[in-house]
Amino acid sequence: MNALILAAGRGTRIESATHGRPKCLLTFGERTILDYQIEGLRAAGVAQIGIVIGHNGGQIVDHINRNYVHRRSMFHIVPNPWFATTNNIYSLWLAREWLANQNFMCLNADVLCHPDILLPAAMSVAPVSMIVDPEWRDETMKVIIRDGRVVRMSKAITRSEYSATYMGITTFSRTILPALFREIGTMLDDGLVNEFFNSAVQRLVGHGLCVGYTPTLGLPWAEIDDPADLHYAQTSVEPLLSEVFRGRLKRQAPIPAVA
Repeated sequence: MNALILAAGRGTRIESATHGRPKCLLTFGERTILDYQIEGLRAAGVAQIGIVIGHNGGQIVDHINRNYVHRRSMFHIVPNPWFATTNNIYSLWLAREWLANQNFMCLNADVLCHPDILLPAAMSVAPVSMIVDPEWRDETMKVIIRDGRVVRMSKAITRSEYSATYMGITTFSRTILPALFREIGTMLDDGLVNEFFNSAVQRLVGHGLCVGYTPTLGLPWAEIDDPADLHYAQTSVEPLLSEVFRGRLKRQAPIPAVA
């Protein structure tokens, strides 16, 4: 499985914290959101990572070149020069040739999460699968689940009808890619460049697509859109992630030789 990180957006609601940087370069302890995502994806068995860049995308490239010198070949950069006037549906469209004939996980670049959330998603056999949390969270896309599948996804879903909160990460089987990009192409031809790519998935649901889901299992995560999200991530998510990664680094440390 490969992964695609959608990192082209400007993040206007949190510019007081980013100071012009892409949101994925917000730091939590010694790591950025991007670093946490990369390490989580590697732990889930992801082989190649594509990153769609736009707003100050050169900073992302510099971060990769500086911090992943010996792994640079695992990254593929996709520029979105129209990031200011398009939404993530267009970023996904621009990566279609690189994604051809590959299962992939698609991540919003502002999602900070426990790495163990990603493994069940990477193992899903559904044509499309969304990571969801049963807890309600404001200002985040919600889903309605019936008979074990996601039947509706929208930010307009109300508290009284929602089943779960969408975490901002979706997996796609290579078998669905022709239909997915055909639908996205139709939407773009109709001028719908400011939609979320989930709108295309929803259209496919209307044609019979089965969308599965995997749960967060109570593990910590945050999608960081505004200062309140940032505060939550700093106080409730990052401290737990730091413990996880410190533990993994300790386990990976070489065993001292016995004299």
